[in-house]
Amino acid sequence: MKRTYDFRLILAPCIAALFLCGCTSLMDKAGRAVDGSAFAEKKTARYRAVKKEGAAADVEITEVQDKEGRRSVIIQLNDFPMMKLRGSYPDEKGEFYLTALEYLGGSVHGWSEYTMDMAGAGSLALGETAVLTIDDEIELVQISGGRIQRFDTRIVGSDALTNLRNRRERIAATVEWMASLDGPNGQLLEDFDKYYKPLLFPEMVKRKHRPEGWLKEGDVRVKAEDIRWNSGYTDRFFPEELRNVRNSGTLFRDWEDALSWIYLEYEWENIKELLSRQIILQRIK
Repeated sequence: MKRTYDFRLILAPCIAALFLCGCTSLMDKAGRAVDGSAFAEKKTARYRAVKKEGAAADVEITEVQDKEGRRSVIIQLNDFPMMKLRGSYPDEKGEFYLTALEYLGGSVHGWSEYTMDMAGAGSLALGETAVLTIDDEIELVQISGGRIQRFDTRIVGSDALTNLRNRRERIAATVEWMASLDGPNGQLLEDFDKYYKPLLFPEMVKRKHRPEGWLKEGDVRVKAEDIRWNSGYTDRFFPEELRNVRNSGTLFRDWEDALSWIYLEYEWENIKELLSRQIILQRIK
């Protein structure tokens, strides 16, 4: 009997494995191959930031064109490979507008991707060299679409949209509180995880990495997601609006499934500052 296969399910664990190896760009290509979006537009030119001391950022710009001939530009920061900023093609004055942030991030469980509408403007001159400047008033508006793959379950449409928007609300609240802790900024993703995971989830790290005094006499444990959370630590350390999110295991699930998303939100102000500098790029293709 001839067997048939759902290649999306075959590729899912492979894509997650690529993310764990740090190969987000390869995961992006694999994920886009699954749904055919890799063939929806073609690249017509690529630019890379001129590397020199004091350069604003390691940035690439790609000109793309869809099947209908509409052109746009995609801006990528190599330090944030989970993110692409899409903008309109510059007019004759070099003015252009940011239209969306496109996110793709993976975990051992699968991946999440979304498109978030955004508002922003800047100038972009294109030729053999490119000069980019983006106004620092960039506004993220709302997630307008996306998909989620968790193990062998794929969530699309309105269900994915609701799930992603709810997660963004939790991430925004978490990051706002994390900012009040005066932790370091400008870290790599691995260092970000290493610094904050023991503070947020001492139950999930080795004893030697747990914060001092995290467990006190009389603390009550509550079980959720097969983990016994120390509700006493939750009450002492977390703001009221995040306590149930932690005790229910939801916060840890967000951390496991969307760490790069949390990191992106945490570093967003730094990203805006980087992009507000004048960036000079050289055409490479």
